[in-house]
Parts: sequence; structure tokens; C-alpha cells
Amino acid sequence: MVSETFINLSDEKKQKIVGALLKEFSTYPLAKAQVARIVKDAGIARGAFYKYFGDLKDSYTYLYGLAMKDVHMGLPTRLRDFDPEAFYKMTVDFINQTENSIYFDLIKLHLSQNQAFIGDAKRQKEAFLNLGSQVWAAMVLTHEAIDLALFDKKNKEKILKRYHESLCLLQRK
Repeated sequence: MVSETFINLSDEKKQKIVGALLKEFSTYPLAKAQVARIVKDAGIARGAFYKYFGDLKDSYTYLYGLAMKDVHMGLPTRLRDFDPEAFYKMTVDFINQTENSIYFDLIKLHLSQNQAFIGDAKRQKEAFLNLGSQVWAAMVLTHEAIDLALFDKKNKEKILKRYHESLCLLQRK
């Protein structure tokens, strides 16, 4: 967890640390990330890092949270009501925002390597269990479409077209 000490730092110092975190976690998966590189880039002492964050995982979770606030356009307003067009728009917006974001490499590493490492998948699966069948299926398709589109730009339009068609199929009864 991020400490009050970090939260109370000047914006300039926080940005320098966030920049170092972004450089590290956009280059290396969490399992290979090093506090030594982060503190060197940020120009802070190793002890200060641990004053600001409990550990490397906490700093990663903090940074990934910033990335999601920046690029995530949010879920449809009424998640329990299935709306294929809302899901499609949300997904396309998320992909486009991610591709044009400073967090692009971080998010790709998260999806390809870090997600399972930090336990997001388990929480996500538990949250999915409480959704209606259509919304659950749409969420699963959404996450798969995001993964595919971000890692295969050449076929992005085909992937999104297939995703949209699949969402529309879910609406039929």
C-alpha cells in the first residue's frame, strides 16, 4: 500500500518516482523488476522507496491503478443490463486510449505476464460469478478482445469486428 509519506510528497518528487516506476514496469515484468533501478532513476534512497511503498508489488499496484484511471473509460452505467453497443464502445475506447497512452507498454506487460502474478485474475473471476449470463459472457469476450487487439495491431479491425458480431449474438434469445 502507498504510504501517507508518499502521498504528501511534492508533485514534482512524486512525478519523478512515478516516472521511474513507469520506466521499470514498462520494461520488465514484475518478477524481474528491481528496486535498485527504480531508486537510481528516481534519485531516491532505497530506504525512501520502502518508506513510500511496502514492497515492489505495492509500487506496481499503485502505478497500474494510475494507468487504469487514465485510460479506462469505465463500465456501462448499468452493468447488469446487457447492451452490446455499450460494451463495444467501451472496449474500442479502452483499446484506443491504451494505444495512445504512456502506459501502453505497462498494460501490455500486465496482460501478458503480471496479471496472474499479482492475483487480479482471481478477483476478476470471483466478480464475474455475480453477473448475469449475458454480461458475464460479454466481459469474458471483452477481455479476450482487448488482449488480442493490443497484441495483434495488424488484425485489430478484424478482431473488433468479430468481437462486435459475438456481442450481438449474445443479445439474441
